Amino acid sequence: MTTTPHDDTATANLARTFADYAPSIEGRDIVAIRPRYGLMIDGEERDARDGAVFSTIEPANGEHIAEVAEGAAADVDDAVAAARRAYETVWRDMPGRTRAKYLFRMARLLQDRSREFAVLETIDGGKPIRESRDVDVPLAAAHLFYHAGWADKLEYAVPGMTGRPIGVVGQITPWNFPLLMVAWKIAPALACGNTVVLKPAETTPLTALLLAELAAEAGLPPGVLNVVTGAGATGAALAAHPGVDKVAFTGSTEVGKAIRRATAERGTRLTLELGGKGAHVVFDDAALDQAVEGIVDGIFFNQGHVCCAGSRLLVQEGIADELLDRLRRRIELLRVGDPLDKNTDVGAINSHAQLERIRGFVDEARDDGAQVHQSTRALPGKGFYFPPTIVTGLGGSEAICREEVFGPVLAVQTFRTEAEAVARANATRYGLSAGVWTEKGSRILWMSQRLRAGVVWANSFNRFDPASPFGGLRESGFGREGGRQGLQEYLTLSPVTA
Repeated sequence: MTTTPHDDTATANLARTFADYAPSIEGRDIVAIRPRYGLMIDGEERDARDGAVFSTIEPANGEHIAEVAEGAAADVDDAVAAARRAYETVWRDMPGRTRAKYLFRMARLLQDRSREFAVLETIDGGKPIRESRDVDVPLAAAHLFYHAGWADKLEYAVPGMTGRPIGVVGQITPWNFPLLMVAWKIAPALACGNTVVLKPAETTPLTALLLAELAAEAGLPPGVLNVVTGAGATGAALAAHPGVDKVAFTGSTEVGKAIRRATAERGTRLTLELGGKGAHVVFDDAALDQAVEGIVDGIFFNQGHVCCAGSRLLVQEGIADELLDRLRRRIELLRVGDPLDKNTDVGAINSHAQLERIRGFVDEARDDGAQVHQSTRALPGKGFYFPPTIVTGLGGSEAICREEVFGPVLAVQTFRTEAEAVARANATRYGLSAGVWTEKGSRILWMSQRLRAGVVWANSFNRFDPASPFGGLRESGFGREGGRQGLQEYLTLSPVTA
């Protein structure tokens, strides 16, 4: 459209467009970050027994945020003991409707303090404020609300069965969705009458600690939710603790295998949600504009720090050139920059170590002869950033096709037939997610029955709901989180007899 100085409507629309792209930084003063954080055990904040601390770093600039207590085996002992006391004296026998009140209070308080949590999540983890504000915090509250609703209805969760709580649950959460994964795990555990010892990821512990403070504000009895911060040794001590009745872990496949070995020796119940190498399958009858947006969301959301990311694109040969051309143009529009800027699409990589890992995969693929296309937009001068990247010319045996990169990198292959698409999609040791883009409902059903993945999206990607179970197959783990199936993971079930 051609505009003139007299076209007031066009001028107003243009002004709004420019306003949308103007820098708009969410204020850091929304959250009061303390210089030092302790462990949260038995309703109190305390230092680690040996006084050890570690530093949490802001990915956007590589600068120190705060010191955090580093728990050791003795601190895990204290937390498990506190959880056991709370379980046996308060929480296990509390009526479900009363437990529900605490979860409802936590959910409402989280909504009331949503901006505070969103800003802290972005500062500590590097994800765009728009994602923290519009996805992570609302969905975390939704999980608390949903499971609060189940707390007094557990007798109906599994028809023909009666359930009772397991006991003390050790939960270990990852750094890609620090707040959401905590809510995702503690909500069903508490609703079912269990108590929790939580070990959040060492690079992103702050929102977990803030949520523990919020739980105390909601009146949650001391010892019901304990948070022991630390690194791998802390998580290992929790997973191997004889006083823990169940372990729930989300993270890498390698660590998951170690936890499985540790819990197998004691027969401890276990759920694992591990790595993934999700296939995004696009057929030649797909709506390309929608597919492009779905592909972008599937791999560049949260900088690709998503276990179920659509990191492998399988596109039918007849449309491959056109689709890739559209994708290359689309990533040029993605804004990489300050995560606190509301206009940022791709934020900072979580850590320097993860940034180097991503670079290694891309450099290796380039050395092996693959074609690498990256966004030409300038990256910030400091902090941990990586441009949106598309890698083509791949045969499928390359590491970038087989291993979880966990970054904004899309590996592209082509296929001719449905059978070939299924074969390529299933050519992985993982089995967490997949997506299918086609106008044919029969093809969607045919593909979903053959794709070896815990969740298959149709003409969409990365869509979640607290009522929908989520989990993987093969080296992506076992067990489910969310929905009635997720509740079962936190109950000991017995048949109902007359």
